[in-house]
Amino acid sequence: MLAALVNGRVLTAAGILDGQAVLIEGGRIAGVVPLAEVPASAARRDLAGGLLVPGYIDTQVNGGGGVLFNDAPTVETIAAIGAAHRKFGTTGFLPTLISDDLSVVDQALRATEAAIAAGVPGVLGVHIEGPFLNPKRKGIHDAGKFRILDEAAIALLSSLKVGRTLVTLAPERTTPETIQRLADAGVHVAAGHTNASYATLRQALDHGLTGVTHLFNAMSPLTSREPGVVGAVLENQDAWAGIIVDGRHVDPVTLKIALRARPLDRFMLVTDAMPTVGMTDKRFTLQGQEIVVRDGVCVGEGGTLAGSDLDMAGAVRNAVRMLDLSIADAVMMASAAPAAFLGLADQRGRIAPGYAADLCLLDDDLNVTATWIDGNEG
Repeated sequence: MLAALVNGRVLTAAGILDGQAVLIEGGRIAGVVPLAEVPASAARRDLAGGLLVPGYIDTQVNGGGGVLFNDAPTVETIAAIGAAHRKFGTTGFLPTLISDDLSVVDQALRATEAAIAAGVPGVLGVHIEGPFLNPKRKGIHDAGKFRILDEAAIALLSSLKVGRTLVTLAPERTTPETIQRLADAGVHVAAGHTNASYATLRQALDHGLTGVTHLFNAMSPLTSREPGVVGAVLENQDAWAGIIVDGRHVDPVTLKIALRARPLDRFMLVTDAMPTVGMTDKRFTLQGQEIVVRDGVCVGEGGTLAGSDLDMAGAVRNAVRMLDLSIADAVMMASAAPAAFLGLADQRGRIAPGYAADLCLLDDDLNVTATWIDGNEG
């Protein structure tokens, strides 16, 4: 059945358009047409002047709605996380498993396959963040879970049958050839929790590394004599960099400087969200350690950052208010950029004919008032 979203402002590649309707059929966008050209047979949904934008895609979602992926890597957990974040405009996401045993990694991969097969809304794949990380930049991760990327691990990480697999690793803890093997197997490889030198990161970028997980956090910094991972990323113009825009993980001034060094469409807004998102209870347990939310950020013992209490709607608002970005650029960093990173640039992240009808409706304060995933409002 043909549906028409009418009486809203529509964010397209040409800018924010008035007087246009978005036609949806079979879960995809059938057209963006003047209101007068909407077929009489179409079922109309009045947007009441709201701003219709592409749905947000979050590549780093540890939890939400009171559940953590590591605690129970199941279809039910993935569905609960997706439902919690959908309220904040996330229409596509990668449930994220932080460093754990390979048996748990296997459970996460199999649960992701099952969730996609079951039609859980929004699941695009899975993000395995560790355990192939550097203890010197472990952050809140349990270094006792860390291991070397061996043949068994390579085979496991390459085993997802549907959807995208993103793996965060420390390049200095493996070899360029191994990174290339993962990339050749279809795995998206990002650097994170890494103490790599500039030269090592540059070499990884030449061997299939295409992303960086939470730029500036848990990685070797830019210094006067050793540019480190941060310097290698700021110099590079092609790799995608996830950024957590909550005003606490990275100072907004630092992020503004980074944005001026590289193309905007190579930055992705991510939440690194924990179970507290969408909940009034702002504490949880992570691998035996109590985590609490203080001043809007999740912290463990001693004040170590432990993910975030951020949602994507908040990330977009912060990008506009803290980083002085236009609404169009902030939304692009939450939709088209992560879609391109995942190899989905021709399918998601834009309001254009042929694209998945993954959309969210915003009010004047950029709060989410409605979402659509594959054309279904929820």
